Amino acid sequence: MPALEIGGRRIEYQVLRGTSRRYTYFRFRSDLTLEVVLPRGQLGDAGRAISARREWILKKYEEMQNTRRILDDRRVMFDGKFLDITYEQAQEKEELLPDLERGTLVVRASERSRVRELVRRWFLKETSRYVMKKLAELAPTLPASYKQADVREIKNWGYCTRTGRLSFSWQLIALPERLREYVIFHELTHLEEFNHSAAFKRKLARVCPDYKQREKELDYVSPAELAHI
Repeated sequence: MPALEIGGRRIEYQVLRGTSRRYTYFRFRSDLTLEVVLPRGQLGDAGRAISARREWILKKYEEMQNTRRILDDRRVMFDGKFLDITYEQAQEKEELLPDLERGTLVVRASERSRVRELVRRWFLKETSRYVMKKLAELAPTLPASYKQADVREIKNWGYCTRTGRLSFSWQLIALPERLREYVIFHELTHLEEFNHSAAFKRKLARVCPDYKQREKELDYVSPAELAHI
């Protein structure tokens, strides 16, 4: 795979063809590989496009390096804190043994490849418990009510439909309380304003005055990729 040398950094990249006929896009994968997406049907010059965006590429790369990943082979984030994963082979019973005080998570399973699936199940259960409890506390204080709520596999932290359905990522429990709470405030506010207009931001600020700071903190947390779970 080709690589760039920018600011003393070596950044591997891959050139792809996109669906747009006009625009070139740049995006980083979670493994910090850069994807250069060239316009469809054109003989775009990837080198020229990269040269024009060198400053942005370096800045984004350094931001990604500072991002905290929820799950990898060595550790998992839970409630904003990292737990070191220890795998123990066990044929008869699969189980997770978290010790939040010591910062460890023992995973007993027949194969190491089962670790991520067991973590997903644990997160799904804990996130569901948290979301339902938090909604019960917050919803009565807000002017609009939701029709239903669930926890499932979605790309965003949360989502609200025009029909009043709230959906939250199963990974929400990985976040510290202040960020989990922000996600719920954000989606509840969408029940009144189904957009990100100035009116939406004013209403969000009423229930979460420091929402801008929480948004910035959330930008530095990278969810586990569903394809790897």
